[in-house]
Amino acid sequence: MTERVTIIGSGPAGWTAAIYAARANLGPVVYEGAFNEDNRQKGTLPLGQLALTTEVENFPGFPAGDMTGYLDSSIDDGKRRYMAPHEKQGVSGPELMELMRQQAINFGAKVITDDIVELKLSERPFRVRSLSGTEFNTHAVIIATGARANYLGLASEDRFKNMGVSACAVCDGALPRFRNSPLVVVGGGDSAMEEATFLAKYASAVYIVHRRDEFRASKIMADRALNNEKIHVKWNSVIDEVLGDDENGVTGVRIRNVDDESQVEELGASGYFAAIGHTPNTDFLGNQLATSESGYVTWTQPPRTNTSVEGVFAAGDVADDRYKQAITAAGTGCAAALDAERWLADQGLE
Repeated sequence: MTERVTIIGSGPAGWTAAIYAARANLGPVVYEGAFNEDNRQKGTLPLGQLALTTEVENFPGFPAGDMTGYLDSSIDDGKRRYMAPHEKQGVSGPELMELMRQQAINFGAKVITDDIVELKLSERPFRVRSLSGTEFNTHAVIIATGARANYLGLASEDRFKNMGVSACAVCDGALPRFRNSPLVVVGGGDSAMEEATFLAKYASAVYIVHRRDEFRASKIMADRALNNEKIHVKWNSVIDEVLGDDENGVTGVRIRNVDDESQVEELGASGYFAAIGHTPNTDFLGNQLATSESGYVTWTQPPRTNTSVEGVFAAGDVADDRYKQAITAAGTGCAAALDAERWLADQGLE
């Protein structure tokens, strides 16, 4: 059997694409990823990066309130019983992703908990192989595998993720734990300047920790941060450890001077933001699609989601190196499904 459309990835882009493709009677199959240690270590478990966050306050349609009854009636009992109690802030990342997943299933999307490890895009229909060894053909593919945040690799970073450690100021910076408290940003590029400037709206102080004596960021972005009275720079410094405890989460960081390792300083902070870039999850593509210099899949006909291979579409953070928001990912997931539907119709494969 040859599938009409295969969706690879299970974040907001993947599930939105699945909802639209299913409602168009395309019978989409979604490979949501595998639950294994390799994916856990890389931050690529099913349900995407949003499932690794707590409160989501900026996704339209989910104001603060008690969603317990709605969640109980909307999500399969087998999954619902393992979800944490709803905390009434709005919607949590795992809740939102489970709701999207269930909505796709309700419309008829077929979900497979497995990784795609190989695509042969030189053949038509495309040949696909999964981690479990399943092989099949598909006429169209939507790549929605996202991008994983880069961290320094400290054990303490991993320990305090969702307890004060974040890689998205826009997503998390306005949360109560970060307001009117000192925060730390690690990095020296434009992303770090943007994160620090955004966080300064809420924090009592923002410390940028950078290993060099000058920023890599563009001058305008660097000046914006340096001229902000709330932002302070720790030059020639690296993070030794994220400090905290199980009750309070992050309470500070220990930094070390790269020129004189005997110079060690502790900074009190309720949040630690890694701003050292993202890595798009494209290894399985084997360089078969055109990408940007930083590795993101290129849209060849923007705002359409077409890639350099006809019949292959990209949605979400795997092709978006600018916004990286759940709502923009969902929007491109919708676009990718519509683009795939029209392409299949043009091929006589609807």
